[in-house]
Formats: sequence, structure tokens, C-alpha cells
Amino acid sequence: MKQALVDDTEDVSLDFGNEEELAFRKAKIRHPLATFFHLFFRVSAIITYVCCDWFSKSFVGCFVTVLLLLSLDFWSVKNVTGRLLVGLRWWNQIDEDGKSHWIFEARKVSPNNIAATEAEARIFWLGLIICPMIWTVFFFSTLFSLKLKWLALVVAGISLQAANLYGYILCKMGGNSDISKVTASFLSQTVFQTAYPEDFQKPGLEGLEIHQH
Repeated sequence: MKQALVDDTEDVSLDFGNEEELAFRKAKIRHPLATFFHLFFRVSAIITYVCCDWFSKSFVGCFVTVLLLLSLDFWSVKNVTGRLLVGLRWWNQIDEDGKSHWIFEARKVSPNNIAATEAEARIFWLGLIICPMIWTVFFFSTLFSLKLKWLALVVAGISLQAANLYGYILCKMGGNSDISKVTASFLSQTVFQTAYPEDFQKPGLEGLEIHQH
């Protein structure tokens, strides 16, 4: 007796979205130009400050060159590289009553708006953290060596780069006002993510969230 064969198979769609997104975030750098300039201005300012006596005997020329590089770094990191590399942006504005308000934006992940890669995020945060530490070392070395003519420039370097670090840490943590707890938590998280990147999955930023503090 012949038996009828019934084809009861169904098309099953497999969702590879998570795997594709994870592979994408571990892929190469998506914004090479932004990544380059994120490090170029701040590293150039440090190198120029250290080596300016070798290149030129003009204190004013060295002072202006380093200050220009620091200013370009502050503007590019605040307005361009943070938005492209980690999807964050901050600014400070004064209202009509003269009160200062911190404004934070965070880009969210959507099908048309993909999160930044891990390599970009790691470069962004390491550059943002390490360079102000280097300028802090310069501050103490300037004091101990009594090169007080460079003190104003070093203070400007610390101020400009620490302002970006402060703003992006608050932006990353959603505008939490307790900066000591926020900074300690963020720095410890960054260190562990750098040492063991495979054990951490960075939360995606979805849509555009604006926080006012």
C-alpha cells in the first residue's frame, strides 16, 4: 500500500541580528578620519610642548602653537569625534536667569543607526582619560623645576581636556551629579573593559536621548 507523503515542513527564519551586530562592533574602525583627529591634536600638543625647545627658541611661538592645538582638540572632541565614535554629545548653556545647565545627548541603536565599534570606543575613552593625566604630570614637573612661565599653558591644557572628560563622563552616566561616584565607577569599568573586552558587552544607545542637568 502506498502511503501519501505529507510535506509538513515550514520555513523557519533564523535571526542573526545579534550575531551580525556583535561582529560589526568588533570589526574595523568605521570612522578613520574622526579617530585620527581625536588623537592627532591632543598628541601633537603634548609632543610640541615637550619638544618645543628643540624646534624653536621663541616662547611665544611655542605657547601659541600648543594653545591652538589644545583649542582645536577641545572643539573637535566636543562637537565631532564624541558624536561619531561613541554616539555622545554634551554642551553647557546659560538660561535667562543666569543658571548653568548641562545638556547631554546619546544616540540610540536602530536598524538605520548602528552603534560604534568597540575599537573606536576604546580609542576614544583611552585618549580622553590618558592625556589629561599627562598634563597633570606636566603641572607638577613645571612646579618642581620652577619653569613658571609654562604654568599658564599647562593649566590651560588640564582645563580644556578635563572639561571634555568631565562632560563625557556625565553624558555616559546619564547626567548623574555625583561626579566622584560616577568617575570612580566609570574608570573602574573602563579599566576592566580594556583588560577583558570579551567579558563585557557594551549596552547599545538607541535613538536620541536628551538629558538636561
